[in-house]
Amino acid sequence: MSTFTDLHVVVTGATGALGAGVVDALLGAGAHVHVPLHEPEVPDRVRWRGHERVHATGRVTLDDEAEVTAYYAALPPLWASIHLVGGFAMAPLLATSVAEVRAQHTLNTITCFLCCREATRAIRATGHGGRLVNVAARAALAPTGGMVAYTSAKAAVVSMTQSLATELLADRILVNAVAPSIIDSPANRATMPTADHASWPTAAEIGATIAFLASPGNALTSGAVVPVYGRA
Repeated sequence: MSTFTDLHVVVTGATGALGAGVVDALLGAGAHVHVPLHEPEVPDRVRWRGHERVHATGRVTLDDEAEVTAYYAALPPLWASIHLVGGFAMAPLLATSVAEVRAQHTLNTITCFLCCREATRAIRATGHGGRLVNVAARAALAPTGGMVAYTSAKAAVVSMTQSLATELLADRILVNAVAPSIIDSPANRATMPTADHASWPTAAEIGATIAFLASPGNALTSGAVVPVYGRA
């Protein structure tokens, strides 16, 4: 029997490069995948478009408290929620505005917080426990200069993950995160054409790690921030 058979899982950011790898892994394991879309409808380029076990809802603004609350409240009994939505910004400290810091924290931290909160409410209602998986970043664990808005936002995701893992353990809700470096995607290859692309982790590889952390097969691990750096 597939590990996710008859289980319902939310994946935010599922139309992105990493989202494809995560959704593929979950569908392969039998899950019903629920996708809140930033877009009004699923883009044509998304390969899971039209799959009978993917349930997409557009548009849901994931930094809007009322919209996120309503979205999770309308779901079937929920097993897990995986939070891929985020964004990257790079600038020296003296060129970084308060608006840019707020934008990074809204995109990376507030969306994660709201989804964790409302997923917890939904999972608790089932009485069966469940899983939350967030996406941090290598730069949050090993910060480098020139991206203070981004690294501080992702560091907040790390702290949130570890705090919630402690708080929710009695509910049998295990909370973990992955920390990617540069993901092997067409956009990243175009941006860095001379890099060693073979050393980068693929979306499918990271998706497999995320799917395990979200699965019933993960019976012990909570509060971990798993490096998924690839072969570099």
